[in-house]
Amino acid sequence: MSIDWADLGAALALYLILEGLVPFLNPAAAQRLFQAMARAPAGQLRAIGLASMIAGCALLYGLRG
Repeated sequence: MSIDWADLGAALALYLILEGLVPFLNPAAAQRLFQAMARAPAGQLRAIGLASMIAGCALLYGLRG
């Protein structure tokens, strides 16, 4: 199994695009979201991060099989 650097670059580009959508389209909502995240307990942020990683792995597995 080898790494296709073009696919990795495309994945990074899509990540950056998706991360920039909310701050670009609705900066006030992004500020509220970041403030809420800053107030959230570390355990809750870890749980959200873990759920996000699992969902991403499942999606990648489903798409790339």
